[in-house]
Amino acid sequence: MNRRIFLQHAGLAAGALAGASRLAGAAAAPRRRLAHVGLELYTVRHELARDAEKTLAAVKAIGYEYVEVVWPMLTKTPAQFRAMLDRNGLRAPSGHLSASAFEVGWERRLEAARVLGHQYLFVASLPSEARQTIDDWRDWAGHFNKAAAVARRHDMWLGFHTEPDHFQPIGGRVPYDVFVEHLDPALVRLQLDVGNVAMAGLDPLTYLKRWRDRYWSFHVKDVPVVGVARDTTLGAGKLDLAGLLSAAGNLDRKLVYVEEEGSSDALASARLDYQYLAGLELK
Repeated sequence: MNRRIFLQHAGLAAGALAGASRLAGAAAAPRRRLAHVGLELYTVRHELARDAEKTLAAVKAIGYEYVEVVWPMLTKTPAQFRAMLDRNGLRAPSGHLSASAFEVGWERRLEAARVLGHQYLFVASLPSEARQTIDDWRDWAGHFNKAAAVARRHDMWLGFHTEPDHFQPIGGRVPYDVFVEHLDPALVRLQLDVGNVAMAGLDPLTYLKRWRDRYWSFHVKDVPVVGVARDTTLGAGKLDLAGLLSAAGNLDRKLVYVEEEGSSDALASARLDYQYLAGLELK
């Protein structure tokens, strides 16, 4: 066998061995899972109202590491609620508040957010009477940019959440799209509720692909029927949650919250949802 033929055969053999090694390595490599899972406290709003301390302890016992605070539901001072979180081994990296927070005492609210341990304050929606036109949505984006600039001086991020009614076209334009296009990405970050987008009859993956690097927080919610405003236990609905989360970018730097709004037994549902999400293999 001459040298050229020998080298060809040797190269083929080496390639086959390398290919087999790669396949074996791929087969042995563990699938990715979420490192951290949080709970949006609106899920357990009734339980919190009855006994906040007991509810937070139950949330921690399920396995959740952090929670999202709904500010209008707070019945304790920020310092008191933070103490309850600390006693139960939970943290609250973000909270939901209304757009009216910008109008008076915005810097005081930012200081209260710091006490709670927040990095983010997300506005869930805009007042319905103040977002009737596309120009209204553009104006709101300007208000957000100004308020967010103040938030950054306090080392806080202002963000915006998605609701199903943000996607109903006005004059041929999707108001949410116009709003996001006019937000300053250096100042305002976004929270994607994948279930709410599906309730609007749209594919949340479309938005993830479009603005993935602007979404820093997620509400993971499943729906039994796309286009209908109703949620269900994670994994029992229509959404490809593994595919969505796999497309979300570096989740070690982002917040992932379970949310199920319509359960008759919120803590039982929160347990099932946690088990599903913590065991989910990402693609």
